[in-house]
This record gives sequence, structure tokens and C-alpha cells, in this order.
Amino acid sequence: MARTQNFDTIAIHAGQDFDPTTGAVIPPIYQTSTYVQESIGNLRGGYEYSRGGNPTRTVLETLLAALEGGKHGLSFASGLAAEDTILRALLAPGDHIVLGNDVYGGTHRLINKVHGAWGVRNTTVEMSDLTAVERAIIPGETKILWVETPSNPLMKISDIAALAELGHRFGVTVIVDNTFASPALQHALAFGADVVVHSTTKYLGGHSDVLGGALVINDDALAEKAQFLQFAAGPVSAPLDAWLTVRGIKTLSVRMDRHCSNAQAIAEHLQGHPAIDTVYYPGLPDHPGHDLAKKQMRGFGGMLSLAFAGGAPAARAFAESTHLFQLAESLGGVESLVNYPSEMTHASVRGTELEVPDNIIRLSVGIEDVADLIDDVEQALPAR
Repeated sequence: MARTQNFDTIAIHAGQDFDPTTGAVIPPIYQTSTYVQESIGNLRGGYEYSRGGNPTRTVLETLLAALEGGKHGLSFASGLAAEDTILRALLAPGDHIVLGNDVYGGTHRLINKVHGAWGVRNTTVEMSDLTAVERAIIPGETKILWVETPSNPLMKISDIAALAELGHRFGVTVIVDNTFASPALQHALAFGADVVVHSTTKYLGGHSDVLGGALVINDDALAEKAQFLQFAAGPVSAPLDAWLTVRGIKTLSVRMDRHCSNAQAIAEHLQGHPAIDTVYYPGLPDHPGHDLAKKQMRGFGGMLSLAFAGGAPAARAFAESTHLFQLAESLGGVESLVNYPSEMTHASVRGTELEVPDNIIRLSVGIEDVADLIDDVEQALPAR
């Protein structure tokens, strides 16, 4: 029996057989909306209409499942489209969700405002406090435990295995947003999670040139519900977007190695700087989630956040003074980005428990030369 392939090999080969017609090493982009049938209802390869299935998307979905060690991969037009689909698959009006108190602002907006208007209730809680999480679960009513680890933007680390055990004790589906870590660093399903969600726009795509989302699900019945909604509502990824994401995934592991080493170096360089109160990075030994991150992650990731001693004015001045770190939304690309969450990615959570302090800056550390990145950060910091 052949040995199970390792992650780096899976990323390059899973679902990606060469084209049998031409021998092309890279599977082609099937830029088509529909497919000629052999006869009425007799489909070629199961393909009928590209909302229901497309060979390029099949490649990506097969690859996504293999990367996460799951049975079913589904690809979507955006991360929020993926999130919306799994929420619809699991929830009905009156149901309840427990989610972390530090998650992506768009996730909270979707749950609180879009699904909230539909009658879905939610409670935010400190996910590292298992007692608080258990208190927040309403037996028979809580349907989802939504976990984001590392969290956005305060880099909190949640114990996936412990939360999965807790959730399953109450019959709750445990969903892990694995966007910040990527499957190169963390396999949430292996720790007991039921569903993994990604914004593939970020580390999986990796080049800031494509929008996408993904679900990876082990349960056959839940996967069937999500696949039905994917077809019925149509939030699917387009063929070119799927192809670009597959291309990005091929270098995921080597990129993550550089993201991690660069972020670690910058975090260590900035720790103790008089202009900065706190460096939020799980690779630092004094981070409260450091030991847990070592246990459930292969590396500490490319994201870090900074709390500025000078408050909002200092944080804003820094964000507007970097050069290699470009001021922009999003994260996970090969280029470095700086973000001011309270007015950018998390503006929608102002006035809630998830409100991000206005002295926080989030850095998406790219794969440039780390000495150049440190120089850029240094020139943007207030004088010592």
C-alpha cells in the first residue's frame, strides 16, 4: 500500500491530473457556462451547467478537501459567501450561535445583522474561557460554535480540541475559520472540528489577485445540504478564480514558511519598543496562547497586531507612514499590508463587544526581505 502523501506534495498534485487530451501539466480553465449532453439527462462527466459544477472548480474543491484532510470541499465566490452557505445549512429562525469576541468584522456583521434579521440570535464570548463558552451555550437552541483561531485582529488562540469536545457534548456543530493559519499550519478537522471555513482570497490564493471562499466538511448529510445551497443560491467561484486559487495553493507551504519567519522577526524586533504597549503575536513566549499555538499549529503565522502607547494618533500616523507595508484591506498576500481595524476591517463592530481599540494596527507580513520590512517599520515609528 502506498504511503500517504505529505502536505507539500498534496498541495501541488491533489485533484490535478494532467490533461488527458493534450498532456498539459496544468489542468485547463473551463471557461464555459454549459455542457453538451450525450442525450437528455445523460451528462458528460456529470456536468450540466456551471452553477452546478465546473471541471476547474472540481479541481479546486478536490484540492481543498485534501489540504484540510476532509471529505468534501466546496468553493465559493468569497469567504462570506462560504460562511453564509454553512449558516443557512445549519440554522433556522430562533436558533442561536456562540462566537468569539474577536472575529473578523464581516463575520459578525453577517451573523448579527443579516441572519439576525432572520431571527437567529448570537452570543459573543471569550473563546479561551471554556467555562464562559459552556455558560453561553443554550441546550437545544445553540446550533453553532464559531471559532476563529488565531483571531482577527488580536491574535487570540482557541483550543480547538477542547471546544470541539464541549460543543459536541451539547450537540453543537463546531466551525473553525482557518483563514489566518491556513491548512499549511493548522488542521482543525484533526482536532475535532466539524467544518472548516476559509477566505481563499487570503493565504490560499496568496497573491491578492483573486476573491474566493471555501468550506471543508466531513459529514455527508451536512455537505449535501451545503452543496444544494451552493447550487440553488449560486454563490460559486468562477472558473478563472478557481484556477488562480489552485495556482496559489501550489506555493502555499513555502510562502507560509517565509510569512512565519518574517512575522516572528518583526514581532521580536518590536517587543519592548517604547512606542508600543503590546505586540500581539502567538510566536512570542509571553503571548497567552503561545503554548497552545505550539501544540496545534506548525508555525505561528504571518499576522501580528500592535497596540500603540500614543493611542489612536500614533497608530494612525504609523499606518499612514509605511511604504513597503501598504495601507489596504485584506491580508495573506506575498506583499506586506498595514491595516487600521477600527476604521477598516472592523468598522462594522463599533459599539459591540467586538469593538477594536483605536490604538491597534494590524500587519499582514509578506515575503519580502525581512531587513527591508524592519527598516520600513522603524522609519514609521515615533522616535525613541
